[in-house]
Amino acid sequence: MRTILVHIEDSDGLDSMLRVALLAAQRFAAHLEGMRVPPSTPSILPLSPEGGLATADVMASLERGAELASVRLRERFAAFLRSHGIEETEIGMAVDQPTASWYEPPAMEQVSLASRGRAFDLIVVGRPQSGAIAPSMVLLEEALFESGRPLLIAPPMAPATLGQRVAVAWNGSTETARTLAFAMPFLAQAEEVVVVSVEEAMVPGPSGREVARNLIRNGLPARWRHVQAHGRNVGAAMLEESAAQGADLVVKGAYTQSRLRQMIFGGATSHILAKAELPVLMAN
Repeated sequence: MRTILVHIEDSDGLDSMLRVALLAAQRFAAHLEGMRVPPSTPSILPLSPEGGLATADVMASLERGAELASVRLRERFAAFLRSHGIEETEIGMAVDQPTASWYEPPAMEQVSLASRGRAFDLIVVGRPQSGAIAPSMVLLEEALFESGRPLLIAPPMAPATLGQRVAVAWNGSTETARTLAFAMPFLAQAEEVVVVSVEEAMVPGPSGREVARNLIRNGLPARWRHVQAHGRNVGAAMLEESAAQGADLVVKGAYTQSRLRQMIFGGATSHILAKAELPVLMAN
């Protein structure tokens, strides 16, 4: 986890995203790259007073607004780094302390968080919040499914620590097994790892006890806890049990059920993306 891409956007959750990214960078002496994803050009443009499309004026206004937003967020990122004594430098040889840089996508080039993130070990995004435009669920899911990298999802309020006690929300699935592999750098440094499984969430596969035993064989301080949902959403049960175990990071595979099914009927991933108050490491 030596390179971390951070999505920088104008949202109430930006401070938490920066703090969570910093905690990860401090843990691994990683390089942070801040990146703002420019908004796409609207497909429908307003009419001018004369009744025609105000294409030139609107496009110029959008470009000015985008430039000002980029400058403002760039300054906010730089101020955060200065306040924590982090040097801005290009990615180079690994050092024993966090470093950082800013990336501005070239003009007229389509560079997404997902495509840029493929070159990094970890992508930090904010958890979408009800009633807020940003952080964006669309952008989060695009990065989740198209980057091939794990996402560290920051809650609205940043925790004091990250990765000291890790809860693995285990359900026996391929997605969670893959996420567990991505999470190994965190697990290797954790003081304790607890594998939390919820009976109603399990799919055919290894039990939480088997996973914990294999982590122990890898020299990790692991244990397991298997519980019943008792009428709770299984995502809620996972989060509540993780918090009860003192976790400051949850590891969870994404969408064992389809996204469409979870949108209609609900599911663990949908609940966690909507409600988690702990950082979540997620992959698909």
